[in-house]
Amino acid sequence: MDNTFLEILKYTLPSIVVFLASYFIIKSFIDNEKNRRKDEAYIKEKEKLMELKIAEQKIISPIRLQAYERLVLFLERISPGSLIMRNNTGDMNAFQFQMALIKNIRDEFEHNLSQQLYISTKAWDLIRNAKEEMIRLINTSAARCNENSNATDLAQIIFQLSLEDEKTSISKALEYLKEEARKLF
Repeated sequence: MDNTFLEILKYTLPSIVVFLASYFIIKSFIDNEKNRRKDEAYIKEKEKLMELKIAEQKIISPIRLQAYERLVLFLERISPGSLIMRNNTGDMNAFQFQMALIKNIRDEFEHNLSQQLYISTKAWDLIRNAKEEMIRLINTSAARCNENSNATDLAQIIFQLSLEDEKTSISKALEYLKEEARKLF
C-alpha cells in the first residue's frame, strides 16, 4: 500500500507542479494583456482628447483674436480724439454733445459686451473701467461748461483734461489687451 501511494504520488506531484506553473503563467499573461488593453484604451482616449482640443483651438483661436481686435477698436473709438471727431456735428450745444458722446460710448460698449467671454476677467475689468473713466471725464468737462457753451467748448475742455492725465485707463487697458493677446498667439 505504501508502494502504491508512492507510485500515485510520483505521477500526481509533477502533474500538480506543472498545472500550478501553467496556471500562474497563463494568469500572468492574461493580466498583462488586460493591462496592455487598458493602457491602449487610455492612450487612445488621450489621443482623441488631444485631437478634440486641437480642433477646438482651430475654431476658438480666431474667435478670441477677433474679440481682442474688437475690444482694441472699442478702446480706440472711445478715446477723446476719436470720439469727439465722430460725434461733433457743429450745431449742438454742450449738453447735447455730452449726451451724444455718452450715448455713443454706451452703444459701443453694449455692441462689444459678448467679447468678455474670450478675454480674462482682469482685461474686461480694465475695459469697463476705461469706459467709466471716459464717461466721468465727459461729465466732469460738461460740469465746467456754462449754459451757453457749445460742443466746441466742451470738446476743448475734454481735450485739456485728457492731456493732464498721462496714463489714462484707456491706454492701460490697451496695453494689457495687447500683452494678453501676445501670450495667446
